[in-house]
Amino acid sequence: MSRIGVVTIGRNEGERLVRCLNSLKGQLPEGVAIVYVDSGSTDGSCEAARNRGVDVVDLDMSLPFTAARARNAGFERLQALHPEVEYVHFFDGDCEVVAGWIEAATEALDANPEAVAICGWRRERYPERSLYNQICDVEWRMGGVGETGSFGGDVAIRAAALAAVGGYDNNVIAAEDDELSVRLREAGGKILRLDRDSTVHDADMHRLSQWWQRAKRCGYAYAQVSQMHGAGPERKFVKEIRRTWLWGAIIPFAALAFALPTHALSLILLARYPLSALQVIKKTRQQGYSWSESVAWGLSCGFSAIPGAFGVAKYFLDRWGNKQHEIIEYKGPRTPVTNTIQPSGR
Repeated sequence: MSRIGVVTIGRNEGERLVRCLNSLKGQLPEGVAIVYVDSGSTDGSCEAARNRGVDVVDLDMSLPFTAARARNAGFERLQALHPEVEYVHFFDGDCEVVAGWIEAATEALDANPEAVAICGWRRERYPERSLYNQICDVEWRMGGVGETGSFGGDVAIRAAALAAVGGYDNNVIAAEDDELSVRLREAGGKILRLDRDSTVHDADMHRLSQWWQRAKRCGYAYAQVSQMHGAGPERKFVKEIRRTWLWGAIIPFAALAFALPTHALSLILLARYPLSALQVIKKTRQQGYSWSESVAWGLSCGFSAIPGAFGVAKYFLDRWGNKQHEIIEYKGPRTPVTNTIQPSGR
């Protein structure tokens, strides 16, 4: 276990961070390095981490914040303090780490020398509390087992491979994991997904505006990463960008612009959105998801191109205006840290 280290990041995650740290301390032996990178929290997160014997990095907030920059800062601290670490486990501060995951991911890296990254399934803590939480819970489970193209925020990476590609890209505000995955694979590494849960996430999404902002951020990420890796043979997110432009901007504009001259016949184009949602619902149900999960996911997929187009447009406006890329927030306020929460299961 001395060969592994952990990096977790957060900003005002409140009790969720405490739950994350407790889950780590509860399953790691003494001596395993845990680094927490804080991005300007005002809720006592840093104190909670230090009280648990975790090394804390206060990110310089005079520079624009991104999760990628926070992860790099944690990795750099880990390398400086523990250069012997071979595998780095990354977690978001709003996630509780499932018991046994770290050991399973470490064993998978040991058993698969060609693999540079190991991921699993993220699950949502309270999918029954809102439609939007349920959307996240389905999204976390999309993809296949075995060799895969990318990973999410919860991942174990070989330290040497991560250092060789220069770490995360600090300027990528979202989908930084997808972007890094491309470079790791281009360097000859493989990414594997294990068929087991890795973390329990707490999205705490309850409003349409939060879903809108998250979908907008996704569109921004599509645009940014496709500009970096859109060329062949990867063509990362190229199809997604085209689909977002078409169904998120061109079709809605055309339907409304030609409504008067076509005596509202052009509005028939808008029927595509509920029909698309129904198609996704049917497909998702066939994959074994429940009706409620299928409906939630179908509605999100059916209409997300519209806020996504706003995100794509924002990316290009920022780029043409030489504006610094800034993270698009969607989460609500957290409960302040009380330092009383105990390690718990799901």
